[in-house]
Amino acid sequence: MRVRLSPTPRGARLARLLAEQQLRTWGLPLERATQIIAELASNAATHGRVPGRDFQLLLYVVDDTLRIEVTDTRGDCLPRLRHPAAQSESGRGLVLVEALADRWGVTHGRHPRKTVWAEVTFPAPEPGGPCSGATGGPTADMRRPPPGGPSTRTGAPTPRTPAGSSTSTPGTPHGSR
Repeated sequence: MRVRLSPTPRGARLARLLAEQQLRTWGLPLERATQIIAELASNAATHGRVPGRDFQLLLYVVDDTLRIEVTDTRGDCLPRLRHPAAQSESGRGLVLVEALADRWGVTHGRHPRKTVWAEVTFPAPEPGGPCSGATGGPTADMRRPPPGGPSTRTGAPTPRTPAGSSTSTPGTPHGSR
């Protein structure tokens, strides 16, 4: 699933709602993935906002892993994992992403873009179970990245191929935001 949205709170909310519907269609668990999508889309709308430019949400499944990518046009404004004070009202989004995602990082795209990505691995479905593909779960066609792959449009590496890319590992500072 690929969708471009306005970098506004409304666009961030729509990203979460559309992604939730797509995950239901694929028969995937919702809670972790939708929370990650909500945080990354909110960050794109808050910190990655450039008037007149959209952000992009891309979701796809490879084997047992959901890849979430949010691309915005503020490549100069990289996310940074912070641990805010208890009384602070903001700054916890990437802490949640770190806790919920199996892996996450940042990939620099064509100037001025950056992609913040996260991966969530799901246990293999039971044969004949709700996520086996027999009842609406991901099929082989849904598991492939979109034609042209994510690297064509966002500069992101294909999943599990970090060699030569400028990705960061979880828990590593990602610049400043």
